[in-house]
Amino acid sequence: MPSPELSASLKQGGTPIAPNNGRKPVWRRAPAQTPASPPDPPASRPGLASPEPAETGSVVQAALYRDGVRVSSPASLADTFRELRDQPDGMAWIGLARPTESELLSLAAEFDLHPLAVEDAMEAHQRPKLERYGETLFVVLRAARYLDAPEEVDFGELHVFVGPDFVITVRHGEAPDLSTVRHRMEESPELLKLGPEAVLYAILDAVVDGYAPVVAGVQNDIDEIETEVFRGDPEVSRRIYELSREMVEFQRATRPLVGMLHGLMAGFAKYGTDEELQRYLRDVADHVTHTSERVDGFRQALTDILTVNATLVTQQQNAEMRALAEAGFEQNEEIKKISSWAAILFAPTLVGTIYGMNFREMPELHWVLGYPFAVVLMAGVCTTLYLIFKRKDWL
Repeated sequence: MPSPELSASLKQGGTPIAPNNGRKPVWRRAPAQTPASPPDPPASRPGLASPEPAETGSVVQAALYRDGVRVSSPASLADTFRELRDQPDGMAWIGLARPTESELLSLAAEFDLHPLAVEDAMEAHQRPKLERYGETLFVVLRAARYLDAPEEVDFGELHVFVGPDFVITVRHGEAPDLSTVRHRMEESPELLKLGPEAVLYAILDAVVDGYAPVVAGVQNDIDEIETEVFRGDPEVSRRIYELSREMVEFQRATRPLVGMLHGLMAGFAKYGTDEELQRYLRDVADHVTHTSERVDGFRQALTDILTVNATLVTQQQNAEMRALAEAGFEQNEEIKKISSWAAILFAPTLVGTIYGMNFREMPELHWVLGYPFAVVLMAGVCTTLYLIFKRKDWL
């Protein structure tokens, strides 16, 4: 059974830490139960079937460690359970990727995982959190990675069960790469022998370090967006909106981690956390705080850019409306001139048309002054119309 310090640490929501004496604490597992007699909570939970022999398709890697050194690599969950029972002072680290229900129920039966935590791990789509269920800590993390080709952020979800002598990771998504974390820990046996809490630190550190490329990629996107805004790119509004939504998701992934890590740090002195591990966790907390502040800054910057873009778009629309109005005014002036000259030329055309009909009974045709009169009439009408249009500023 776990030590009183471990139980007190878990009840307070902290991480069980090994005493600072350089040796791994002796944690004893409860008597193992056979598959024919599974624990009541997973088997009796409504909506779930009784645990059956687990499939191995989603088991990425399983290994047993003693004093920070890998002692075996079981091929299946059943082998892992059996070998861990034979090594009560060992630690199992099991990695799963999108596991089946039967696999999670098998783990729940073996390690006495709480049904609510198992349900969360099955359904995914959880917010980052840290919860205690008896002797087990359940941690939900949101990992992120930046995709260069589409220039977008891809989010993954990681569930971690941390118990007295086991660590179970359930990954939903491509990030993070836990094989790198395992390799790093196996190269640091002095850290790995501190137990499951050291593995939890390494996972937290990998998730937080994975945020750095995302921050750099988003910063580059924002710089490009600023250039596009002032260049008048019509597609920039959509890009701002899409990146703003990604930053909302990024903020939801990073902000809860600040409180989670500060909660772990609050129990350092009280629960005898190893000093070296304290330094590591403080470093992770600093990185999380810095990342969270950068994400907040990105959201504010995108809001400001969107406001500036809306202002520039409004100014551009006003300029276009003004240009259209000016073009309409100029067109109207041209129409006035054309109409004026058409009216002026219409008068002589009308007189000429009337006297060009050649009717025999037209008195003016035999009048000696008929021609001079027609010319003077046409000139007078044209002059009068010209003066009228000129006064109205149509000409």
